[in-house]
Amino acid sequence: MTTATHEPLPHTTTDDAWCTSTPKRTTGGGLRSVGTALDVLECFAVDSALGVSDVARRLGVAKSTAHRVLTTLAGRGFVEQDANGLYRLGLHLYELGMLSHARNGLRHVALPVMEAVAEQTGHTVNLGVPDGADVVYVERIESMDGVRILGHSGRRQPAHCTSSGLAIAAFNPTVDHDRREAGFPPKARGTIRRVDEWDTALSAVRRHGHAVLHSGSFTGASSVAVPIRSRGMAVGSISVLGPTPLIRSDIRRVVPLLTAAANRIAKQYTP
Repeated sequence: MTTATHEPLPHTTTDDAWCTSTPKRTTGGGLRSVGTALDVLECFAVDSALGVSDVARRLGVAKSTAHRVLTTLAGRGFVEQDANGLYRLGLHLYELGMLSHARNGLRHVALPVMEAVAEQTGHTVNLGVPDGADVVYVERIESMDGVRILGHSGRRQPAHCTSSGLAIAAFNPTVDHDRREAGFPPKARGTIRRVDEWDTALSAVRRHGHAVLHSGSFTGASSVAVPIRSRGMAVGSISVLGPTPLIRSDIRRVVPLLTAAANRIAKQYTP
């Protein structure tokens, strides 16, 4: 594993677990009561504890409605109420989330490959998968640099803010389309902000087979990503992240390692 000295890392200013720039999902004509319950749960993606009035105000519903939904969710263990009367996400939701995480086939195949890349590079290694206009990191092996850069930030990022998003969108028309529809709100100094910048970045990925982004999500941090492709379609990406000076000097070394890792994962993964 490599070590190096470099400039101080940037301080992250947000602990948000959710991409606030991402358009809200719609229920598509499903049961309104279920949709309301899911809307209540999503309120906790940013705030760890909320009262009935907080939830009612955010959703634009009556306090009585918010109270009924929270009471129902608490009865099933999806939320829990503390001594101050505030609600938090419950352990049953955590259990279901961990089941989803453990049963993710791509993660299962990729994990040993990611461990090898982490050992070879010394960088934080991410496995990203597309979700609408965003990328969700379903597995992460953190170096100390990665811990300091990412802090407690969530594992969802807009696709235009990450090399993983660029690597996936270049070979996944659905992600490309969804990001265009959602727009390109800025997040850090190097965030892609216009459709022409997006087009140029995706063209570069298609030519070179990898994506590089400096200060896309966090100023002073850079990442390099390679798509994981199944039948030509990008189903995910493997990437490394670290301080910009360190990543800049290491791109030529890490790209072949990431490319070999992505190919190995793709050969073993069955969608």
